[in-house]
Amino acid sequence: QVQLVESGGGLVQAGGSLRLSCAASGRTFRRYTMGWFRQAPGKEREFVATINWSGDRPYYADSVKGRFTISKDNAKNTVYLQMNSLKPEDTAVYYCAIDRTAYGIGVGTSPLRYDYWGQGTQVTVSS
Repeated sequence: QVQLVESGGGLVQAGGSLRLSCAASGRTFRRYTMGWFRQAPGKEREFVATINWSGDRPYYADSVKGRFTISKDNAKNTVYLQMNSLKPEDTAVYYCAIDRTAYGIGVGTSPLRYDYWGQGTQVTVSS
């Protein structure tokens, strides 16, 4: 059974930082691309960042590029999202997800690429 457990969300002032973690189990983590998505109230889930299975090719949404950093620790079965210079518009529930295919190719920006999701962690940025 695949499980993804996010942590690290919270309330922060604009300009602050948070680090989200997502611990994975039930699948050989080092073989899979991982993604972070977010969903604000009344909006659709949107892509935030992804990193390939080997952890050396990150890719970001334009809205977070230069502020967020995704990383993957295959030894710890954990993917991270370091979020700096947070803005009120970053407020959302953040979800991590794991690719449905091992050694997947291409950039994983579509939620359809992923078959298991975490429960989500709330990030609230006050102005």
